[in-house]
Amino acid sequence: MAYPENYHYTKSHEWIAVDGETGTIGITDYAQSSLGDIVFVELPKVGEQIQAGSTFGSVESVKAVSDLYAPVTGTVTEINETLTSAPETINTAANTTWLIRIELTDALESESLMQAAAYQKFIAEETGH
Repeated sequence: MAYPENYHYTKSHEWIAVDGETGTIGITDYAQSSLGDIVFVELPKVGEQIQAGSTFGSVESVKAVSDLYAPVTGTVTEINETLTSAPETINTAANTTWLIRIELTDALESESLMQAAAYQKFIAEETGH
C-alpha cells in the first residue's frame, strides 16, 4: 500500500494532512488492516482541545479496541459524522477517510513526524517484512 507523500505519520499509526492552520487526522492503512473489521469509532466533541501524544478517541474492531493518539496539538473543529453509521469506511479507504479536523496550535508541529518513506520503513521494522 502506498502512503500519501503529503501526509505526516506517527508511530501509533495516525496520519495528518496539514493545510495552513488546519490539520486533518485519520489512521493509516496499516492500522486498519491490523485492527480488522472496524465496527465503532469514538471521537471527541467539536471545540475540545487535544494535546500531541494524548488520546482523543478510539476505534473498535471485531478484534480489539485501539486508542487514537493526537499527532499534534489543537482544537477540534469538525468530526467525520459519517463514521457514526459507517465506521467500516475506514477499512476500505484508510488513506482518505478522516476522523477529525483540528485548528493547529502550531502549524509546524507536524514537521517532527515521519514522512511516508520513513513510516513505511518503520512498519517494515515493526513487522519484520
